[in-house]
Parts: sequence; structure tokens; C-alpha cells
Amino acid sequence: MPRVIELEDAQTATLAETVEAIAGSGFDPHDDASLSHAALWLRRLGNDRDFLGDILIRELAQRHRDDVLDNAYGPQVVMLAPPCGQFFIRANLWPSPDEHMVRASGGPSFAYGLPHDHNFSFLTLGYFGPGYWSDYYEFDYAEVAGFRGESVPSLRFVERARLEPGKLMLYRAHVDVHAQLPADALSVSLNVMHTSGAQGWLDQYRFDLERREIGAIISPGPSEVFLKLAVGLGSDEALDLAHRFARRHPSDRLRLAAWDALAGREEAPEARDALWREAEGAGSLLVAKEAQGRRAELAGA
Repeated sequence: MPRVIELEDAQTATLAETVEAIAGSGFDPHDDASLSHAALWLRRLGNDRDFLGDILIRELAQRHRDDVLDNAYGPQVVMLAPPCGQFFIRANLWPSPDEHMVRASGGPSFAYGLPHDHNFSFLTLGYFGPGYWSDYYEFDYAEVAGFRGESVPSLRFVERARLEPGKLMLYRAHVDVHAQLPADALSVSLNVMHTSGAQGWLDQYRFDLERREIGAIISPGPSEVFLKLAVGLGSDEALDLAHRFARRHPSDRLRLAAWDALAGREEAPEARDALWREAEGAGSLLVAKEAQGRRAELAGA
């Protein structure tokens, strides 16, 4: 499960002070000194019981003039500090099951009941409310290729726990898996998120816990979308690029996206089957297994 960090500090820090302090030395979750430094400042930020409410009131008061929050996540997440070198800071809102937004949109809209890992490490602190629950698991990322239905023998249950007020934890990339359960009442967590240039090429998975299998890759990047759009528009350059990416790109996920884009251009089932048959032998286990699934779907159609 995520690493619980026992760290007490009574000092209070502003958001600006926290960002400046972490930016000054960076945030590397694999380095104990760097991790402890970032955790200390997150603890100090969490000791300020008013800052987040002040930010929300201020932003709500001026949103009719300017949409100033650069928020790439959606209404559940408040971006507190945009990417700065190796990190950014956000607040997550966790509604309870009896709130209208959950009843109207369903738990999955808030990541409830969706077992997943992360392709990044991050610190999290219980800031407000009782905190969300999680069933925690661990697995060996190196043992899987990532195709749907792939067995994950190493996936093991650890415990059910809650992100209680003041609890500070490190979620470890490609190790910790959790199935989040709704908070008993509206809760908020604060996160220091690690970022790196390689992150976009590392897969994040949804798991089928009952079958102990990979359910899906849930970390598509903009390159996949751009590629599918370009192929859909049909220029010769785009098709040539898709064929080259399908056979030789170092990212298996982008190779699969290229085969998907090319298959989407084929109207006849026989042509799509022939393309996926070619993909099976293109040298990627992920692509080969996904291609077999696509061919099975075509045969059953």
C-alpha cells in the first residue's frame, strides 16, 4: 500500500511559500531527502486551515470576469500550483455517496470503484473531512505487457484504509493499486504530484480485481489522439507515418494506436481482419494480444 510518512510539524506555510520551497530543491520521490523535504512543506501547507477556502471564495467571486483556474482535470480537482519543474500541487474533492453530484453522475465519475495504479508518484495529505476509503493492492509492473485480459499473478490485497485528516502518504508509481470508496462525508486531500518527461510514455492500468487481470490502459496521451485524427483525415503523409509507427515506434501503446487508426479506415470486415492479422506479427506482445482480441470480435460480429 502507499507508504505512510510519519512526520509532525506545527509550523504553517502559505501556498506561495510551499511552492517556492519545493521548487528550490525539486521533488524526486525516489530520493529520501527530497521526499522528506516535500512532505514537510505539504504538512506545513496542510496546517493552514483557511488557505483553500480563501482560494475557492476568491476564484468564485471573479469567475464571471475571468476563468483563471488552469484546471486540466475537471471540477473534482483544483489546480493550486501549475507544473513547475518536477512537480505541481492540487487539491482533490471527494464527495460522499449521499450527495447529489454522486447520485446524478455515479461513483465512477469520481474514480470510485475503479481499481487503478498510477504512472507517477505523488504525496497526499488528508486535509478536510473524514477522508476517502481505499482497498489497497500491490503488483509487479515489470511482469505485465498491458493488454486487456492479461493475468496479473502478483496482484495482492494489502488492506482497506482511509485517508484520515492529517495522514500523509506516498503513492508509488507502478506499485500501489487502489480501489477508492466514497468518503463518509465531503473530504479534501492535498497532493504534491511528481512529473517527468517520460511519464507520458508509461502506462497506467485499470484492473479487474475479481479476475486478477488488466482491464484497460487508462493513460492515453495526446499523441494517440493526434495520430488517429491525422489518419482519419487521410493524407499520404499521415498514412505513411501511421505505418511506420505501427511497426517501429518504441512505445507499444502508440504502436497499437497506429494499428487502431489504420483499421478504422477499413470498411470491410475482411480488410480489418487482414490488417489485425498483420499486426499480430509486428513484434509487440501488447499489440499481438490486442490484435487477437480485435479479430475475435470481428469473427463474432
